[in-house]
Amino acid sequence: MAGRLVVVGGGQAAFALVAKLRALKDERPITVIAAEASHPYQRPPLSKKYLLREMDLDRLLYRPESWYAEHNVDIRLSTAVTSIDRAAKTVTLSDGSTLDYDVLALATGSTPRKLPTSIGGDLDGVFVVRDFTDADRLADELKPGKHALIIGGGYIGLEAAAVARSSGLDVTVIEMADRILQRVASAATSYLVKDIHTSRGVDIREGTGLVRLVGTDGRVTAAELTDGSTIPVDLVIVGIGVTANDALAQDAGIEVANGIVVDHFGRTSDPAIHAMGDCAVLPWKDMRIRLESVQNAVDQAEAVAALLAGGEAPYEPKPWFWSDQYDVKLQIAGFGLGHDETVVRKGQREGSVSVWYFQAGKLIAVDALNDAKAYVTGKKLLDLGLTPDRSILENPQADLKTLLP
Repeated sequence: MAGRLVVVGGGQAAFALVAKLRALKDERPITVIAAEASHPYQRPPLSKKYLLREMDLDRLLYRPESWYAEHNVDIRLSTAVTSIDRAAKTVTLSDGSTLDYDVLALATGSTPRKLPTSIGGDLDGVFVVRDFTDADRLADELKPGKHALIIGGGYIGLEAAAVARSSGLDVTVIEMADRILQRVASAATSYLVKDIHTSRGVDIREGTGLVRLVGTDGRVTAAELTDGSTIPVDLVIVGIGVTANDALAQDAGIEVANGIVVDHFGRTSDPAIHAMGDCAVLPWKDMRIRLESVQNAVDQAEAVAALLAGGEAPYEPKPWFWSDQYDVKLQIAGFGLGHDETVVRKGQREGSVSVWYFQAGKLIAVDALNDAKAYVTGKKLLDLGLTPDRSILENPQADLKTLLP
């Protein structure tokens, strides 16, 4: 039997690694060190159905508590790893104990960026959402008639805006960049998503940042913005990106670069240590990227599991993402970074539309809004390395199935 695997983290990547190893009949001892008090659970619903009280925590669990004992997985909750001794192959835990490992897996995830205290980030009523306790605190604040300020026009901020607006709050979104979703989507997609929000009464202010939050008796009451305005607010949701949790690796002398650097097999600069999920920087084409998505966390973790169980296949990312906002499902296949052209195609159903990304004439990504057919077709084309016939793509009456071999 192989030696002990210690997994640091209790999120999607950590669970996917452990579950895949057991599915592959790998019987090595496994210990999972999870900082949260709960067994591993799904995070995407936290900012949607869980926040709206449409789903409770038990329904978010990947497996019931009994699954871990039944599969010989020792999981230690409310516990953190404070240091790694690579020479001794041990980790020190927050309770002062040490644990030997043969293989160490870092699935430490990422942490939402917070506002500096110098501009009011420590006031009551200012929220980020990373875990269920954050969502619980925010859910208690979502009362009709309140005014919510969302800082950041990325997917996290926009999903929060949709939940707040659906709960009856007045909502203002501010985005410092020229447009929402500028870092992750085309101008065409940004325009479509902006219209979804403004048509529902959300005030989106692009090219606008925060000067400072103003508080009374320690509670946020207003926000001064860079457009010169001051708006009253009852709560603030911060969605300004995340930071990879790579400090543990860095302190141990493992290579980091805005995340823990891994190769195509998920190995760090120490071959006995792997990293996966939001904390990992992986090779993709001619660059290094971090993919902050459920898909990558699962696929990369399962690829590492296959390697540990005796396989030799490298992980080749095939990115896909999704975002639910109101009754709109945005599905994204591929990675639109570096695109030089887009084609917007209306779908067959009312309100369905897709945006197709090209680079030097080659298809590299598809954004589909309430258009599952476009998403599925685009994803298959990308998986096959094919570029669609433009005459068919640009004809809204043409059947997308004809684009596939």
